[in-house]
Amino acid sequence: MGLRFISLIIMLITGMQTATSSPAQQQKILLKLKLNSNADIRIEKAALKYNKQLALSFTLDDGYRSAFLCAYPLLNGGKVSPAFVDGWSKDQGGDGSVSKGLHYSDGCGDRVPFRLALAVNASSFNDTRPERGNLNWDEMKIFYHAGWDILNHSFSHSTKHGTNYEAQVVENNKSISKGLGFQLSHFVVPGGEADPGYDMEYAKAAFKNGLFSVATTSGVGPVIDVSKPLDLNNLIYNRTFVRSDTVSNNFALINQHLKNIANLLQKPGATWYNEFSHGVGNDNLWGISLTFPDFKHYMTMLAARHGATGDDKLWMAPWQEVYEYLWIRDHTVLKTTSKGREVLIELTLPKSPSSFRNHALSLVVKTSAKFDMVASQNAAVKVSSNGKSNHNLINILW
Repeated sequence: MGLRFISLIIMLITGMQTATSSPAQQQKILLKLKLNSNADIRIEKAALKYNKQLALSFTLDDGYRSAFLCAYPLLNGGKVSPAFVDGWSKDQGGDGSVSKGLHYSDGCGDRVPFRLALAVNASSFNDTRPERGNLNWDEMKIFYHAGWDILNHSFSHSTKHGTNYEAQVVENNKSISKGLGFQLSHFVVPGGEADPGYDMEYAKAAFKNGLFSVATTSGVGPVIDVSKPLDLNNLIYNRTFVRSDTVSNNFALINQHLKNIANLLQKPGATWYNEFSHGVGNDNLWGISLTFPDFKHYMTMLAARHGATGDDKLWMAPWQEVYEYLWIRDHTVLKTTSKGREVLIELTLPKSPSSFRNHALSLVVKTSAKFDMVASQNAAVKVSSNGKSNHNLINILW
């Protein structure tokens, strides 16, 4: 028998309401499937982008320079810094190696680099000394344009008695907006000496000023089942703290984290998991960081086992990117209509908040037929599929 093909026609229809009109402006994406035979077909929204089984969001808190010297080139590809002793007499460099980058696949033939989030205090970005220990504005711009998330961590990492929590949230928002040109939308409570309940005071200030979620030591997670719709409104969540063992250097502690990831991948359905650390240079900065050997071991083993060269079940994506996918997934209406050998897919998209950086949805296609895709005529919509191989996935970006 010859191959059965599905051709896909993509159209984008935008409502005519203005941004200030009611009801809110909506978009519709129409997909038309033409089957060459009477094959059964069912189409569903993927629980996670690219139909991955586990989303792992890893955040580096406090904006230390090792994020740029070591983490960025290791994950994105490039030369890792050799030893670099900063003004605190701490080595924030790495091993000087050249990395080809660490990747997962999009399920449709392309590789995507691992990306992390940075929880930062903008007050630290103005240090111009060669030996500075924090990131600067130019480095932050590189991270942002590479798709890493930038999260509000307060303006000056203030936690002690007398802290003006709202001022810390607002000033950091303003500084990042001025320096990088985008709006922060998620908050990470800074740690330190503080009054009891200070984290909830920060959470109140964050939500009052329009941020969508707050990371602290309480709340949901760090393991979140995302197989079904979630209540993402004013979300407070917990994260797993990952740091190097101060006694041994045989990767024993990191291997436990790797085992935990493997166990999470055995869970049914789809899962979102959150971790964080601080520095990732050769020294365990302040005793609350990962040494570069540990960080490199963790990330390279994740890629080898669960990235593009492994089972490819891992979506290594930062918090905001995963949050926005889930929000869009849960607010998008999917409708399918069959007529003979034609299947019309209609996606009614919500008007997302202006601070959203990512607009994407993956569709799981369940059919025995392989399919071809007709390129979209609308430049605002990018559609890819694996129609000639596994014929089970469509990725849509807009």
